[in-house]
Amino acid sequence: MTITIVPPHAASVQSDDVWRKAGDWLQRHQATIRTIQWTMVLVYGALLIVPVFLPLPGRAAYLWTNFTRFAQFIFWGVWWPLVLLSTALVGRIWCGIFCPEGAISEFASGRGRGRAIPRWLIWPGWPTVAFACTTIYGQMTSVYQYPRPTLFILGGSTFAAALIGFLYGRNKRVWCRYLCPVSGVFGLLAKLAPLHFRVDPPLWQLSQLSGIKPKAVNCAPLVPIRTMRGASDCHMCGRCAGFRGAIRLARRSPNHEIVHVAGTVAKPWETILIVVGLMGLAVGAFQWSVSPWFVQAKLWAAERLIENGVAWPLETTAPWWILTNYPGDVMTLLDGALLIAYVLAAALACGASTLSLLALAARSLGPWRTQRLHHLAQSLIPLAGAGVFLGLSGLTVGQLRSDGISLPFVDLLRAAMLTMATCWSGALCWQVTGIYSRVAARRALALSLVGLAMAPAVTGWVLLFWIW
Repeated sequence: MTITIVPPHAASVQSDDVWRKAGDWLQRHQATIRTIQWTMVLVYGALLIVPVFLPLPGRAAYLWTNFTRFAQFIFWGVWWPLVLLSTALVGRIWCGIFCPEGAISEFASGRGRGRAIPRWLIWPGWPTVAFACTTIYGQMTSVYQYPRPTLFILGGSTFAAALIGFLYGRNKRVWCRYLCPVSGVFGLLAKLAPLHFRVDPPLWQLSQLSGIKPKAVNCAPLVPIRTMRGASDCHMCGRCAGFRGAIRLARRSPNHEIVHVAGTVAKPWETILIVVGLMGLAVGAFQWSVSPWFVQAKLWAAERLIENGVAWPLETTAPWWILTNYPGDVMTLLDGALLIAYVLAAALACGASTLSLLALAARSLGPWRTQRLHHLAQSLIPLAGAGVFLGLSGLTVGQLRSDGISLPFVDLLRAAMLTMATCWSGALCWQVTGIYSRVAARRALALSLVGLAMAPAVTGWVLLFWIW
């Protein structure tokens, strides 16, 4: 028997070659990717539209006996949690290969007006604002429980994606790049992915000097691929693989982009999305329905209204597309107002405390630099992403338990994920501080302050999963 020993370096080279070939495969099989995309469009359309025409499920309905229950479980219990997880593991491959909205928007763009992209549309705050608005509106209409608000929100987003594609760009995904409510979240999580399409500038320059003019690449999400250094905007579609011999799918450290790339350009809206959106607003959105604070606030407000002879906020309801309004499940105007107030209060309280501590951490490393604050905020991405994943997976667990499927180890898994994400963010923070200071005491102080900055979000998830 012959035993072949592969040196560690050779094994690494073989692994890199495997990933390069995988990227080249994507580039050669774009027709297959189109088939996958339009198959996803059909599945998406069926899950989105059919339940609207069916009666609401009764108490005896199960996931495996009722299509409406099944569709809601697929959307909110399986689809979205796995999309978030896959983005952190392999980049925005969902966007480039599977996303129905992206395929529809690009299809409309190829047959539309082809207008220039207006300045108002490229405002960098749109993804953050859209995320906040859809999150709050989804809670107001109980999007996780009922098919009509699901169609209204997701279907409305898809219609807007098609309209923007029809009006602006040519064979581009303008909606995905600038307006998609979850593109900001995906862009943050993709920074953690251990795979990306790497651009080699020397090889690019060598190709230019050779005089060879390869066929141009249509980068649908409008990424300047020559200067691309990270995976945040890349949709991992593979179209640019092998271009000029300088682009290939490759491995990297999951910490690389946040430590070495994210700090080069200050992005205030990303900081707001991390600190206020994912670590504040999302906590409040998942938390309010089981919060005793919400119940106490509602009782206090109701008593004050009754004492003053004002009863209409406790009695008045709204259509289902404004506030939840179904048999046995109705929100009054008071419910809706307090819901919005609770979620916004959580966002502002968590956001303000976290941002203040980050600012102190940035100052502890030396003279004030705004860019350093934004860079430290990037180190919180693992915790922010893990929290949203846990919130969505809580819907998965709740739906399964309502059908009698027990998950005995779920609390242990949640604790492990929250602990690992917190430690990962701490490790990233320590590496980031090393860029700005060599003084161990300064770095330790900054790390301690960032640790305190993580406490509000961690406390919010602990309250939701283990105390309330």
